[in-house]
Amino acid sequence: MYTPSDTRYDAMPYNRAGTSGLKLPAISLGLWHNFGDTASYDAMRALIFTAFDCGITHFDLANNYGPQPGSAEENLGRILREELGGCRDQLIVTTKAGYDMWPGPYGNGGSRKYLLASLDQSLRRLGLDYVDIFYHHRPDPETPLEETMGALAQAVRSGKALYAGLSNYDGQRMERAAAILEAMGVPFVINQNRYSIFNRTIEQNGLKDACARLGKGIVAFCPLEQGLLTDRYLKGIPDDSRIRTDGRFLKENALTQEKLGKIRALNDIAARRGQTLAQMALAWILRDGVVTTVLTGASRPQQILDNVKAAENTSFTPEELAEIDAVSL
Repeated sequence: MYTPSDTRYDAMPYNRAGTSGLKLPAISLGLWHNFGDTASYDAMRALIFTAFDCGITHFDLANNYGPQPGSAEENLGRILREELGGCRDQLIVTTKAGYDMWPGPYGNGGSRKYLLASLDQSLRRLGLDYVDIFYHHRPDPETPLEETMGALAQAVRSGKALYAGLSNYDGQRMERAAAILEAMGVPFVINQNRYSIFNRTIEQNGLKDACARLGKGIVAFCPLEQGLLTDRYLKGIPDDSRIRTDGRFLKENALTQEKLGKIRALNDIAARRGQTLAQMALAWILRDGVVTTVLTGASRPQQILDNVKAAENTSFTPEELAEIDAVSL
């Protein structure tokens, strides 16, 4: 039986989700990759144990994470049941619904029918009575926003979720949703959106500014751009890289000579800061306090050990920020 480290809370910073009372670790673990039914169970256990021993209390899922859809929730559920059952109140377990999950007209989107059915299925797979945050995974223009937010409100009121979250919303739509949830007295505390040195969408669509103004947190996903913001590709494309083994999310044509030049220049900046490129990329996201936590993935425990070091230095000089912008924009 796994025994958590006694020092797991000593080094990790914990940030409030906006102005709420909920705190999340600066570095979190996402189970989008490497937790499906094609992964080794022992490897998954090692990742979860390493993360928790480092103070990572936040584990992020969605109904369709796999492969197969649902298998990441099932695998974490098994780990929770067999190894971490006594630590449930020390963990933040989150899931989402919005993308395709089952056939037919009720298997995706933002309808009350889909969201509440999906949450029940997720809880069964996880073996939990509740998740800490339940997100709508993507905007659904075909469903009234009031219906979608009403489903999130029902999830919270039923006790099956403690907080409501939104994912992939822009600033304007998030503000409308926040107003609806506030009127219903629902604790909507956080948004999950893609954000990195190479992807500044939330700065451009108003989401980041709106969150700062309204006191809502942000979970940043894909902070390393599927490995581009690491030293993984500085000397070419390794045979065991994601580009070679799984071309679904990172294509070889993304690694142009221009992009490689930017990666090398960013790596030089990171080296001057005493960080790896990955650590600097994570620290950059946390630099101004608007983002609550950075959602990282991992295939090996050492990656988690390296990533958590990013929280040790999230301060940047104006000159460093200007140089990063000049290289990356």
